[in-house]
Amino acid sequence: MSLRAWFRPPRHWLGVFLLITLVPSILLVWFGWRSLQQDRALALQEVKEHREQAADLIVSGLEQSVTGAEQSLRDLSAIEALAKPEGAVAVVLTPEHIEAFPTGRLLYYPIAPARHEAPPQLFAAADDLEFRRSDYAAAAAAIRTLAQSPDRAVRAAALIRLARNLRKGGQLAAALGLYSQAAEIRDVTVSGVPADLLARWARCDLLAQDHRNAELRREAGALYADLLNGKWQLSRAVYELHAEEARRWLGDDPPPRPPAGALALAAAVEWLWKQRGSTVSQAVTFNGLQMTILSVGDDLRLAAFVATPAYVDRQWLGKLHPLLERQHVRVALRDQGAHPAPNETRRAAGETGLPWTVAVESIGVESELARIANRSALWLAVLAVMAALVILGTYVIARAVARELAVARLQSDFVSAVSHEFRTPLTSMRQLTEILNDGRIANESRRQSYYQALARQTERLHRLVESLLDFGRMEAGKSPYRLEALDACGFVRSVVEDFEAEARGRGYHVELDLDGIQGAIAGDRAALTNVLWNLLDNAVKYSPECRTVWVDLERDGRLLSIRVRDHGFGISGDEQKEIFRKFFRGATAKAENIKGTGIGLAMVHHIVKAHGGKVCVSSAPGAGSTFTVLLPIEERCPAS
Repeated sequence: MSLRAWFRPPRHWLGVFLLITLVPSILLVWFGWRSLQQDRALALQEVKEHREQAADLIVSGLEQSVTGAEQSLRDLSAIEALAKPEGAVAVVLTPEHIEAFPTGRLLYYPIAPARHEAPPQLFAAADDLEFRRSDYAAAAAAIRTLAQSPDRAVRAAALIRLARNLRKGGQLAAALGLYSQAAEIRDVTVSGVPADLLARWARCDLLAQDHRNAELRREAGALYADLLNGKWQLSRAVYELHAEEARRWLGDDPPPRPPAGALALAAAVEWLWKQRGSTVSQAVTFNGLQMTILSVGDDLRLAAFVATPAYVDRQWLGKLHPLLERQHVRVALRDQGAHPAPNETRRAAGETGLPWTVAVESIGVESELARIANRSALWLAVLAVMAALVILGTYVIARAVARELAVARLQSDFVSAVSHEFRTPLTSMRQLTEILNDGRIANESRRQSYYQALARQTERLHRLVESLLDFGRMEAGKSPYRLEALDACGFVRSVVEDFEAEARGRGYHVELDLDGIQGAIAGDRAALTNVLWNLLDNAVKYSPECRTVWVDLERDGRLLSIRVRDHGFGISGDEQKEIFRKFFRGATAKAENIKGTGIGLAMVHHIVKAHGGKVCVSSAPGAGSTFTVLLPIEERCPAS
């Protein structure tokens, strides 16, 4: 049914169907969607409440660990045990001194410790000979006695100066031996640098000068390893200078740089030294790592603990792993400026007193959300199917009702058209009968013409009644066809001649073109006559201006086509799909008040289909119409 038919009277049906289908369907989907949203919100709320409880338990456990660490800082005997695991260091800071636990954990210190160093005045004369006069032999002679001094600081300084002068004098082997002797002296400094470090560095530099690469790589590697192990308490500048030189000496395959955690520990202690006037307990980022810093004390004595993220995860969060597994959460310790992540519960450092902001996230919330989403999708699909079924069912009902209304409307039009068709001949017959009964006839020729008119109107009524009866039998499936072999040319010629005899009185002419077509069709003569007569009658009725109708035959293989063409009003594209339905009458017929019952083309379609053929139309408004009947050919027609 076309969309236009829905808007024909009564139009309130459209509103009724929209009301009983679309509105409930929309409400059904909306309520279902709201329920699913509430279900999702409730599930997320439950997850959030569970996460809040877990966050409180986690904070409590971390508070115990932090409190225990702070208590250890107040007890010197417990400080070293606190920092013994890898990834942490404890320091005691005073205005003049830094002590780190365990020893060797820091790569460098904010300040180098004060150690015993020889007075520079002892070497003033030798330094003058070396640097101002470049008399290396005299300088070496002036130092030899001091190289035997019982004072370790004096002996170390003298050995290093003596080796340097011998090196400048070209005595490389002797210089290497003196550097080795100086490297054995511990806990003294030369020019603020530990004597053993300075001697080993100078020895590597001399080996590099002498291109003794194998020995250089061995000694430089040992020196670099001692630097990484924090053998000496060095300032940052001294550490970085000697570490870079050692890496350079190791050539194309240098060892890895210090771990980020070790560098971050040293940087954090350096920062603590600058902040030693105040007690701090917070998380600070150094070298890309968030370092946990705890401290107790005052500006005269500050005990502090610095831990890497690995230490915190292993020593403190590790204790909470059973809790995290039971609660199905994971925890992250962030600095205070970190932005919150979605689906996360936070406990800020200001609320808990902990060094970090504790962020707790549920494990498996994505799978839970996916499960909710899948369930929501399933419910939405069910709701959509239900809504579609409601709409489809209502559409089917509405279509059936609309069809019934359309049929009722067409039947009403049919009754009106049939009544009009009957009224015209009956009126003529009544008038002629009254004239004949009253004897009002001027002469015998006039009487004869009246009889002929009565015969024509009687024939017209007879044809109309027979058409209605035939159509009724067709609708009921009770119209038997008596098939016989019909010569196509002769059959069409006879029907056209009979029709033209009647149409000539109305001023119409039929041009027939058989074009020597030969062939026979199996058909019911009366039924096929009805088909061709209806097509010719329509061509005449719908061609008031052009008084010629064309009929031609054409053979295409096993099919015979009978074409009836006119140059009348034509048929629109929309109506071409409807004209073969019963009771249908086009807009032109109604507008031009053309007589008809609306069953002629329906009968044509029914009869042609029953004969194994088909009927089609080609038309355009104002350009006339061509109806083509295609029938199967049974045998060749004998030559005429």
